[in-house]
Amino acid sequence: MSTMTIGLMLFGFMLVLMAIRVPIAVAMFVPGVVGYVVLSGWDPLLAHLRGAVYGRVSVYDLSVIPLFMLMGGFAVNGGLSKALFDFANSLLGRFKGGMAMAGILACAAFGAISGSTVATTATIAQVAYPEMRRIHYSGRLATAALATGGTMGVLLPPSVTLMVYAILTEQNITKTFLAAYVPAALAALGYLVMIALYVRLNPGHAPEARAASSGEIGRAAAGVWPIALIFIAVFGGIYGGFFTPTEGAAIGATLTFAITLIQRQLTLKKAIESIRVTAVTSGMIFMIFIGADMLNAALALSQLPNQLADLIAHAAIPPVVVMATIMFFYVVLGCVMDEMSMILLTVPVIFPVIMGLDFFGLDGSDKALWFGVLILTVCAIGMIFPPVGLNVYVMNGLAKDVPMVETYKGVMIFLAWDFMRLALLIMFPGITLWLVHLLT
Repeated sequence: MSTMTIGLMLFGFMLVLMAIRVPIAVAMFVPGVVGYVVLSGWDPLLAHLRGAVYGRVSVYDLSVIPLFMLMGGFAVNGGLSKALFDFANSLLGRFKGGMAMAGILACAAFGAISGSTVATTATIAQVAYPEMRRIHYSGRLATAALATGGTMGVLLPPSVTLMVYAILTEQNITKTFLAAYVPAALAALGYLVMIALYVRLNPGHAPEARAASSGEIGRAAAGVWPIALIFIAVFGGIYGGFFTPTEGAAIGATLTFAITLIQRQLTLKKAIESIRVTAVTSGMIFMIFIGADMLNAALALSQLPNQLADLIAHAAIPPVVVMATIMFFYVVLGCVMDEMSMILLTVPVIFPVIMGLDFFGLDGSDKALWFGVLILTVCAIGMIFPPVGLNVYVMNGLAKDVPMVETYKGVMIFLAWDFMRLALLIMFPGITLWLVHLLT
């Protein structure tokens, strides 16, 4: 049996374990151990394990993950979401479907603070959904807009998944953040257009527009100063070169804690809950890291990544077709796996394939940044793609009066734009790389 066959069998074994609901970290660790023993033996496995776990969790760059998650936890529990939604609604309420558009923009802004897709969806939905239903938005449009808006937490900095990709591929985190902004803005703009088209084709799904007065806009704007301050301080400092992303995450967590405390929104109970959730989620992520490292070590012994890269390089397949196929693979994989697991498991295998191909004459760094944004875009699609869109399930838990099938019907218009946007990003890498080249 060839080593490549063994590598493919290990991957299949992992999928079987996931299908029977074995925890993801275990589902990756066990095939990795089996493969390592088959390919190398017990003694090399024990020698590998002795240093591998410490080597992974002691990486300084990984500390940026729990720090940004803590910042997001304080933002979620500190009541910053309502101010964002009120401000967005005061600006867009003059348009038909404006409150749904406001939900999209509020999700985008809050995602840029929290860095978590699920937290963004759940938090903004708790504020926006009751208000949307009160003024007679249809359940289909309300839940679909909020579930879709929450997906931008995957792509917008400080997305945890985006940071993990940068660390895995040894890319500059600041440049990776910059590469994500224009594609994320393109997503938000497209979602707003989709809502505008939808409410004109289906006028009964949204009420008539009501423009806010200048006083209402001013009061709403005054409520978002803490978020603006946090964003400017953290990301301005990072992009301005005043401190590293890790230092920026620590400053952001401290600022968010202080502001929400001063506003008397963050109680002791909520602060403890923020720390608890950060610790639990960070532990889960690091366990997935360890499981993925074990499986990837076995796959490396099988030479699967190198053989796959060599096979594709000599297959005379146009690189764009290879990229489109990989993106389709990620959409399918997203039906059984969360975005963090997909990144940790597949990037070490697929990244060498991408780096070995010529895409529009891009150099290695540009190619890595472009590919990262494409992967994150597909991960965002997977959050609402049937039949297992995590954000749709989150919305269903919050909006029990709306059948899940109604939400899936609503997200179809957004998915249509997502796939058009993905095609644009594949065909025109400059969309992703423009801001990187402008500011670095």
